[in-house]
Amino acid sequence: MVNVSREGEEYECEICGNVVVVKVAGGGELVCCGQPMNLKK
Repeated sequence: MVNVSREGEEYECEICGNVVVVKVAGGGELVCCGQPMNLKK
């Protein structure tokens, strides 16, 4: 499980390809298509 930890992080869904950029870090987990999103390096 990867929790959102700082602004500017990018997360991507392996299934549909959605990409999310964090504007405000709240520490929760991002989920898309029923599974956790992956932190892009």
